[in-house]
Amino acid sequence: MLTEREYTQAAEHYLDMVYRIALNWFRHPPDAEDAAQEVMLRLWRTDTDFQSEAHLRRWLVRVTVNECKRIALRPWRSRTAALEDCDGPVFEDREKRELFDAVMELPGKYRVPLYLYYYEGYAVNEVGDLLGLRPSTVQTRLARGREKLKKMLTEE
Repeated sequence: MLTEREYTQAAEHYLDMVYRIALNWFRHPPDAEDAAQEVMLRLWRTDTDFQSEAHLRRWLVRVTVNECKRIALRPWRSRTAALEDCDGPVFEDREKRELFDAVMELPGKYRVPLYLYYYEGYAVNEVGDLLGLRPSTVQTRLARGREKLKKMLTEE
């Protein structure tokens, strides 16, 4: 169980990551905010003893993915926001920004693994664990996502 001080430090450190993962999942800021808030509430209520920062971070990503799946099942959840309306990471390099925008235009089954692998720095096995997929499936989705990105970027 986390103390109030430990919870506050964890929330300050990881809330942005949780929100970005949820925003990546939904592309709708209010749903991403709901998911992030619910994940932080679950962190407050959990009695899990986290062995390390990596264990806490992994737990938060897993709970965020599960919460996004749960919210996505709601019957009124059938809307998305334009990509321009969503806050995303700030890039100094225009090419990196264009690449990120192209990743965000991919279908979710390619977008989420690419985001977790390249932008959050998880290994293929970890992405598979977080999304409930086999590593070979993650590798396939990464490869197909890269192919789709290549086609999108060469057409422009």
